[in-house]
Amino acid sequence: MDFSLTDEQQAVFDLAGRIFAGQLTNERFKAVDATADRFDRELWAELAKAGLLGISLPEAHGGSGQDFLATALLLEQAGRYAAPVPLLASVVMGALAVARFGSAEQQAAILPAAAGGDLVLTAALVEPGADPVSPSSTARPEGGGWRLDGSKTCVPAGPVAGRVLVPAATGEGTVGVFLVDPTAAGVSVTRLRTTTGNAEARLDLDGVALGAGDVLGSPTEGAGIVDWIVAHATSAMCCEIAGVCKQAVALTAEYTKTREQFERPIATFQAVAQRAADAYVDAEAVQLTSRQAAWRLSEGLAAAEEVAIAKFWAADGGQRVVHAAQHLHGGMGVDRDYPLHRYFLLAKERELALGGTTAQLLKLGSILATQPV
Repeated sequence: MDFSLTDEQQAVFDLAGRIFAGQLTNERFKAVDATADRFDRELWAELAKAGLLGISLPEAHGGSGQDFLATALLLEQAGRYAAPVPLLASVVMGALAVARFGSAEQQAAILPAAAGGDLVLTAALVEPGADPVSPSSTARPEGGGWRLDGSKTCVPAGPVAGRVLVPAATGEGTVGVFLVDPTAAGVSVTRLRTTTGNAEARLDLDGVALGAGDVLGSPTEGAGIVDWIVAHATSAMCCEIAGVCKQAVALTAEYTKTREQFERPIATFQAVAQRAADAYVDAEAVQLTSRQAAWRLSEGLAAAEEVAIAKFWAADGGQRVVHAAQHLHGGMGVDRDYPLHRYFLLAKERELALGGTTAQLLKLGSILATQPV
């Protein structure tokens, strides 16, 4: 892997950073935190205006046609600023999946609106005790279309989404992915409270009638689509946590240089310096592994092992970083007028999403067990 970014990728990274830095003042955060959805729609509109919501979508549908790594870098900057916008849900789990697997009609109907910021997308992958590729929700053929039943939970951006990608069993060992309008008859959306305040939802489906055109790809080959969504969402999430870690370390470095005890900055104390140095090393490892996984996905290379490694570091190393940052800030770390708590909460929410440290180690063990010595 070449660890340097192309000019186009660097431009995306820099542009996203300028927009987030310019928009997300402390007062703006407080105003957004006071809303039910914690969704900064003005920032969302600015990202759309800059072409960042469609950075990896086809040019024919309002995108810029860049690779997945460009979107991953956008997510890294979003993590650096703890941006209250549903980039992971709408851009990665929704729009990129439609661009990859959707029909020409589906792409024309959905992607321009998603790139323009007018339509928020998401995917409902989580069911208690069920693997995303083996859902208990069902879809039965009915009248040339489908009848969908089941429940999904922890749907990111669920309360604000206009379309939801819903995996459901279509037969014995087969899965389909369906495009569901959350306002359709038989769909119930219940808002869930999260540690960060970000909008999530429970989705209950009771005899939802769908047409043949609401199927994403083949109704019997949806497991591959779900695998694709999970891999790309996990990779993007790791990049988001990389940004979280980088900013948590930066805040800690600045604070320990200016906070004094015994008439000297606490950064000069050996225990403080060592703890901060360990956090810096962890943050570098999280960024390295997350970018490697995103690059391999961008290049169309096998990436299951790299994605699992990245998620392990993001979950395990990410927790060490934000805990160290909290501890070295002392009481200031729990002051909600100070930004650090946003990074701690976001890292904690992302730690277990789509599988935490144990799940990733089990996945890596399974991969290694099948490789010849």
